[in-house]
Amino acid sequence: MRADAEPPHWVSRVLTRRVAPALALLPLVVAILVIGLVGDGERTARPTDTLPSGSGSAGAAALIADLPESDGAAVVLFEAETGTLPESTVQDLGVLAERLGATSSDDRSVRVAEDGTAALAVVPIRSTDELGQISEVKALRSELAESTPTGVTAAVTGPAAVATDIDAVFDDANTRLLGATALVVALLLVITYRSPVLWIVPLAVIGVADRLAAVVGTQVMAGLGVAFDDATTAILSILVFGAGTDYALLLISRYRSELARHESRYDAMAVALRRTAEAVLTSAATVVLGVLTLALSLTPSTRALGVASAIGIAVASIFVLVVLPAALVCFGRPIFWPRVPHHAPDRPAEDGGPADRSVWARVSRLVSRRPRAVVAGSLALVAVASTGLFGISLGLDASEAFKTKPEAIVGAERLARSFPAGTSEPVQVVTEADPDAVLRAVGETEGVESTTVSQQADGVSLVEAVLASAPGSDAAKDTVETLRENLDPYPETFVGGTEAEAVDRADATRRDLLLIVPLLVLLVTLVLGGLLRSILAPVILVATVVATYAAALGASWWIFVGVLGYDGLETNVPLIAFVFLVALGIDYNIFLVTRALEETPSRGTREGMLHALRATGGVITSAGILLAAVFTVLGLLPAVGLAEIGVVICVGVLLDTLVIRTVLVPAVAVLLGDRFWWPRQIERTS
Repeated sequence: MRADAEPPHWVSRVLTRRVAPALALLPLVVAILVIGLVGDGERTARPTDTLPSGSGSAGAAALIADLPESDGAAVVLFEAETGTLPESTVQDLGVLAERLGATSSDDRSVRVAEDGTAALAVVPIRSTDELGQISEVKALRSELAESTPTGVTAAVTGPAAVATDIDAVFDDANTRLLGATALVVALLLVITYRSPVLWIVPLAVIGVADRLAAVVGTQVMAGLGVAFDDATTAILSILVFGAGTDYALLLISRYRSELARHESRYDAMAVALRRTAEAVLTSAATVVLGVLTLALSLTPSTRALGVASAIGIAVASIFVLVVLPAALVCFGRPIFWPRVPHHAPDRPAEDGGPADRSVWARVSRLVSRRPRAVVAGSLALVAVASTGLFGISLGLDASEAFKTKPEAIVGAERLARSFPAGTSEPVQVVTEADPDAVLRAVGETEGVESTTVSQQADGVSLVEAVLASAPGSDAAKDTVETLRENLDPYPETFVGGTEAEAVDRADATRRDLLLIVPLLVLLVTLVLGGLLRSILAPVILVATVVATYAAALGASWWIFVGVLGYDGLETNVPLIAFVFLVALGIDYNIFLVTRALEETPSRGTREGMLHALRATGGVITSAGILLAAVFTVLGLLPAVGLAEIGVVICVGVLLDTLVIRTVLVPAVAVLLGDRFWWPRQIERTS
């Protein structure tokens, strides 16, 4: 054993030839039994799941859901394939609409546009739950496909139809997402390890952890009554695979280098686990605390994402620190074939030797020789990328929320050309006050085209108002605000509907950002302070991660506008991207700085940081590229908002991995020297 090799650790007494197989297999067997016997948690979706708690739109949705007659309506748009609709065809459409149960305020089943090219019918949706509404819309579309007269096309739009199309585009999306994620991880692991067999072990361990996290997460959320949906489980899966693989890369890299120092693979793993466990646990704790700040959000589905992500990270870290080490030592050195690490105590260590031809040796020399230029260049790059922040537009309307427009969106756009723009998505005013007085107040509001009392039951009335402005426009949002001001005198009156929901989500996002962003920054700084027992180093590291976020969001905006052709950011993208980037981005700084702290007593701060850069450069860069690639898989989903989250995190992780952690942080440490650890004083060893 080399002089610098560590003596056997207590872990080596646990990871023995007899115990290791049980330690590897028992958690896997238990996990598989839980996955198979318990299964994913289930809950009935509520209209308020994605609406800010306490908002007017949430209050309206809750009251509407309790109305006995229906939860909404589907708008059927009939359009002449050529020219205008003949009178005989209009009569046939009236008969069809009556059979479908269509109603209107003037007792006509269909309403013909002034230009004569289209007609609409409003068909009640009787179900009060989302699945029931989806079933009704599908049945309605099936009936229209068979019964619509020749020469006429029919499209179903309105909120219920939009919900149906959302469900359709997400159908089997999580299965496709999981397959694509596993394929990306497998490919990158093969490239990283250059082994046709090694990748199987971490991928299998993390794959089981992913499914267990989904089961545990959904069961916990269902038990707590926390709202979750397909987007929640999709991001959970991405996070488990990404973070779990990162932790595995760090462990396996250190294990490989220790195999050259120790003849016993158990001793090698004991040292590797001892040296990486603190960094992994600190990283996992940081991510868990970070994502849990989302539980303070006003939006139920965002709170669910925080809870699910925390559970996923906890499960992933446990599997990597318990199951993966035991599994690796069971297979021994041949698992690394064809690049099998042999015991060579006199050979220079593979994890940081300053070989002249090493990429990371060249980078460390650049940082050592010109730290001021490196800092200036890095900050200039961040500043340039951040300029995109000044052009960001927040908020997407329904027509912009999907990569490919579904029937409900296409129908709404066509309807707006022949009818008042807000016909397909009327504002919903729900009141327990005098309905006639509320109706008058709504009708007198500037920007309201028409009004009707569509439902009344148990003292609750639903007034629907068609706006003159196009859905998603600033004018429509202004009308909603004016409407709410005019209805202030009426108690228990709520303004809901698509436009009101957009206004409330924007307000909730601003509040969440003001609360969660500073709290997350404080939590991460405190965790790093406890780990490093320092004040200055944590402040520097957190500042670099926040700068990375600003640059990533700014650079991503240019991608969205110039490359992908998006019109804006989904409202919740900045918050979710910030939480994940700060929580995950700090990981790589933790991996680097903890290694530097390990080397500093014997080498000094300057050389200790440079040695840490050489030692961790390959594995951290591989981990960052892998995590970035995994988050790009979100782009396979049809929702623009999820694709935007994936792009921002991908850009941020790459920037953090290739610039911030690689050159900026080491250059700052080189410039500051021992002051980097202030006020901590590190004793030098001989």
